[in-house]
Amino acid sequence: MDDHDVPRQNEPAEHLRFRDYLSGLGQVSEADEEDLVSAVLTDSDRTMAQSAVLRHLDHRAADLHSGSAYESWAERMRRATARHPFLTRRLDEWSLLRAVTLGRPWHSEALLESSDWAQLKTSESSNTAALELLATRGRTKRIRNTARTNLNQRSQR
Repeated sequence: MDDHDVPRQNEPAEHLRFRDYLSGLGQVSEADEEDLVSAVLTDSDRTMAQSAVLRHLDHRAADLHSGSAYESWAERMRRATARHPFLTRRLDEWSLLRAVTLGRPWHSEALLESSDWAQLKTSESSNTAALELLATRGRTKRIRNTARTNLNQRSQR
């Protein structure tokens, strides 16, 4: 018997809500997304709710970050997550990653002050200036090594 064979009624309530939130967020229309994200964030289990929204933000931002729809989407999500600093920071870091990836203006200090997650994502990009910065000043050894590896691969092309 695997996890898929366990009846849903035996699962803790927060697990069921988490799954339902992910399902709803995965199917929500653009017009209803802000309201649904706001509603999920009112759940009494704040950690679970933020985790569901974080997964949604990461999925949607990855899909949208190189397109023109990103800015308006990010603004709506900032409004929905305004009372949740971790989530608004993640949106800010997606915007930074977007700027780096698209070759738009960005600040070295913002990248160096960003989370390990953002630095690692950026170290996987193709922006030479960002890779050089992270190869020497990235927060962790993994970030520095990933940036160096990507720089070396770019120079071999």
